[in-house]
Amino acid sequence: MKLKHVIESQQFTKESLEELFDVAHIMEKLSTQVKTLTNKIMISLFYEPSTRTRLSFESAMIRLGGSVASTENAQNFSSAAKGETLEDTIRVLSGYGDVIVLRHHEAGAAHRASEVSEIPIINAGDGTGQHPTQSLLDIFTIKKEIGHIDGTKIAMVGDLANGRTVRSLAYLLAKYDDIKMYFVSPPNVKMGDDIKEHLQKHGVDYEENSDLREVAGKVDVIYQTRVQRERFDSIEEYEKAHGIYIIDNEILDILPKSSIVMHPLPRVDEIKYEVDKDPRAAYFRQAHNGLFIRMALLSILLENH
Repeated sequence: MKLKHVIESQQFTKESLEELFDVAHIMEKLSTQVKTLTNKIMISLFYEPSTRTRLSFESAMIRLGGSVASTENAQNFSSAAKGETLEDTIRVLSGYGDVIVLRHHEAGAAHRASEVSEIPIINAGDGTGQHPTQSLLDIFTIKKEIGHIDGTKIAMVGDLANGRTVRSLAYLLAKYDDIKMYFVSPPNVKMGDDIKEHLQKHGVDYEENSDLREVAGKVDVIYQTRVQRERFDSIEEYEKAHGIYIIDNEILDILPKSSIVMHPLPRVDEIKYEVDKDPRAAYFRQAHNGLFIRMALLSILLENH
């Protein structure tokens, strides 16, 4: 696989995904022994808050033998606070390291960065746009947990309008056969028309449903998401969407025994703590898989440069 940047889910093929999974499996087995990126520097440039994405990328780079230079609040503690454009920041930083991991509050920011960068850009989430490395670890998790991706039935639940993780995952799943997606959301945060048009274009079956209980018994995966207060223009719109879909033991009673519950995290109150004890609760294993996928991506990107 040859990658110049990692910007969006659409750039991956089914074949390249399988190759990435193979490398991730190797990284999982050898994660404390791999030192292939000695003398390489990863710049971690985050304009929005992050815990798992930033720290798993930084841990991945360190485990690969490389070094990290980072800022976790670049919106306030970088030259952006002085009015510097993203493009100028990237032009400068691309002379300091070997790869830039970028999280930004504006959709399309990663693409803009890639157009001026001399080194690989990895999109770690751009506003309401995409979060491709999250979707890569998500689909890797699905394959590990249920044994296949083709034929998967998945319920995407919560804030689907603003959720970049579900957008990216929908694009990836559309590359596989016999996929069925159920979009379960409050009326004011339904899945965007651009995603639904993409699925229609590629012959992917989906339906919108407001009843999680009806859907839960039909799926292999429930992919729960947080209703993101920071994405709403008013508290009134947030309150319309918040607290409607909550996974608890009653939902688990409906969910098939072979199915799993996923969540990109952080959760607030949309999955009850009682669910954590159930073996179908895969969200912490999902988060751990992010380390191996990100090790694989960094290895593939930087060994080609």
